[in-house]
Order: sequence, then C-alpha cells, then structure tokens
Amino acid sequence: MARRSDVADLAGSVGLAAWVGFGVLTMVVVGLPDRPLFWDERALVWSAGHGPPVVVALARGLTATGTGVIPYVLVALAGIIAGRTARHRLICAALAMGCLAAGQAVRYGLMTLIDRPRPPHADWRTHASGWSFPSGHTTTAALAAGILVVALLVRAPRGQAALVVAVGGWGALVGLTRVYLGVHWLTDVLGGWLLSIGWLGLCLCAAAWWLPDHLVRGEHPRTAH
Repeated sequence: MARRSDVADLAGSVGLAAWVGFGVLTMVVVGLPDRPLFWDERALVWSAGHGPPVVVALARGLTATGTGVIPYVLVALAGIIAGRTARHRLICAALAMGCLAAGQAVRYGLMTLIDRPRPPHADWRTHASGWSFPSGHTTTAALAAGILVVALLVRAPRGQAALVVAVGGWGALVGLTRVYLGVHWLTDVLGGWLLSIGWLGLCLCAAAWWLPDHLVRGEHPRTAH
C-alpha cells in the first residue's frame, strides 16, 4: 500500500496543476467576454452540422446521467467499494458524497461570478439553464467518475482496468455531449474537467493528510494501532 504522504503529494501536485490550468483558462474567458474562442466556434459549427436523430437522442440520454441522482449513486457505490466494514463503507460514502456536493457548490459559485453566456439558443438540442462556464454536467460527471475510479484503484477488484476505462469514458462523454447538444462551449467543458481534477486532488490530499488511520484502513479505533 502506498504511503499516505506519497498519496498526498501526488494528489496535491495533480490538483495544483489542474487549478493552475483552470485559472489560466478562466482568465482567457473573462478577458474575452463578448466572443467565443476560435475552438469554441469550430466545435459548435461542427456539432450543428452533424445531428442524426439517433445520435442526438443518445446524446440526450447520456447527458441526463451527468446530473441529479445518478452521480450520487455512483459516489455512494465508490464508498461501498472502498470500505472494508459496514461502518467504514458508510463513512466512505458520506465523505465521497460530501466531496461531490462541495465541488458542485464551488462550481456554481464560480459560474455565477464569471457569468459567461451560453451559445446561441438556436443551436440548442436540449434544455439548459444558468451561465455557461464551467459546465455543471461536465464537472459533476467528472467528479463522480474520478471518485469511483479512485475507489476502484484503491481496492483493485478483478477486471479493474476495464471498469476504470468504462467509468472514465462515461465521465468524459457526458462533457462532450454538452458541446454536441449546443448548450456549452468547448471551453466550458475543458474548464469543468480541470475544475473537477483540481477539486478531487484537493479532497484526496486533505484526506491523506488529516483523516485518522483507522478511517483510511477501515479498522476499529481500538485496534488501529
């Protein structure tokens, strides 16, 4: 098992890099409030020109999984996978859901502060509300996927690689559907990914440094030593 200090250093380093990237991207978005970036326009034009009904329906179904109850079910499942005992699983699930909920709150606050407009309504293929940057569905799905991937890596069940790829692919595809359905700029999705990585890195680093050993290992406090 990796040392807690090593886990904290790795999570902190990855998280810090993501926060720096998010900060740079945010400054670019704020610095150009009245027009989209060139890759935003290209992605929107491509999406508007490629809309077979079956693919649009699939994208709508997939994008719906990036909000509401499904991400919380996934992070609760992550707690069950990561825990060793019933009590430990309950604690892990609560911590995972707390990480997701707090990340959503941070995302909402940043979105309100930045107040970037969405793409033109004429290009929308699904319902959307609120401001555009960073994407809420993208952030939520990426956070849920990241938490579940960490749980899978910690407990290393049989078939781990396939499960990690499937979960990570879902988290990424939810973000891409937001661009394909015309309700977000590509930059919004990139911002959501960076924000989720930064937040997850922060939560993992804090957990590695400050959680008691018996919570990390799933042992009873009296026998943890």
